[in-house]
Amino acid sequence: MSTITKTKRWVLREKPYGEPVLGGDEPTFTLETADIPALKEGEVLLKTLYLSNDPAQRSWISPLAEAERLYLPPVQVGETMKSIGIARVVESRSPDLAIGDLVTGGPGWTEYSVHDSKDVSVLDPQPGLPDTHFLGALGLPGFTAYYALTQIVKAKSTDAIVVSGAAGAVGNMVVQIAKKMIGCRKVIGIAGTDEKCRWVEKLGADVCLNYNPPSFKQSLTQATEGFVEIYFDNVGGEILDFMLSRLAKFGRVAASGTISNYNRDSDITGLKNFYQVITMRLQILGFINIDWIDHLPEVRALLVDEWKKGNIIIGDESEMVIDTDFEDIPRTWMMLYSGGNTGKLVTKLKE
Repeated sequence: MSTITKTKRWVLREKPYGEPVLGGDEPTFTLETADIPALKEGEVLLKTLYLSNDPAQRSWISPLAEAERLYLPPVQVGETMKSIGIARVVESRSPDLAIGDLVTGGPGWTEYSVHDSKDVSVLDPQPGLPDTHFLGALGLPGFTAYYALTQIVKAKSTDAIVVSGAAGAVGNMVVQIAKKMIGCRKVIGIAGTDEKCRWVEKLGADVCLNYNPPSFKQSLTQATEGFVEIYFDNVGGEILDFMLSRLAKFGRVAASGTISNYNRDSDITGLKNFYQVITMRLQILGFINIDWIDHLPEVRALLVDEWKKGNIIIGDESEMVIDTDFEDIPRTWMMLYSGGNTGKLVTKLKE
């Protein structure tokens, strides 16, 4: 019989129409205490250590989301908020996992959770790298960057590429893989501050542009003189719309995310330049990383090898780990939507 019988968890109280509400009488999430079920054969009890913060989580709680049109079942009212994370095995009824093992999986916003051992993966620590990078550069963000570049838009050394959200978890890996592994002829980053842009350039971008000044579109036009073959889109909205006019004939768009619209259910920014798709024969290619997820181990091994060779940078600047009280999990997550992070945003739960 387990000595741990209760857990705190954040549940979805109401699907937000617009920006999630973190306080007041009608918050998006509520904090509850729930019973922990007894372990069945093959199951483990996990204690959550780190939570991944991902823009796509907002789409899982959207009131506009249709379950049949999503790649994962949406979070329903009354359910624990979903999240990928790193956890420690505290009890086990599986021969494959021992107490103390660190695993990656989907614990969600909860202190403790029960899982089938087949649904989690044992962490393979790398000397010199914090485990949290398995949620970022060596996790799904790095995998997403590699998958989209090599399998979706099939980037080549003769291609020039623009990357929005270039200082984010996916974007910074796109910059490095495109420049240092594929050898694209030109890599142009877009980020939200001058400081972030200098970091993106340190990663290998030929130039990075701050999207906030009024002169941004003029600067982007100059940087894409002669046009570019690929746009890696992490933000959607106005930047995607403008980039349709900066792509060369037969250009390709990797549609990775649309964070600029995630909290704008009532005022979604559409496309005015869509006719460019026809006139320039453009391809807008949507993708979801789970379609290629069987290749995650080999891509991770490849990225680890490139890091060991010094070809890509994975370090303190590649992530922002926030020590967080359990009661503040939603607040840390919301930093994603205000541009408050550089690299991967990770929640570290205080003991």
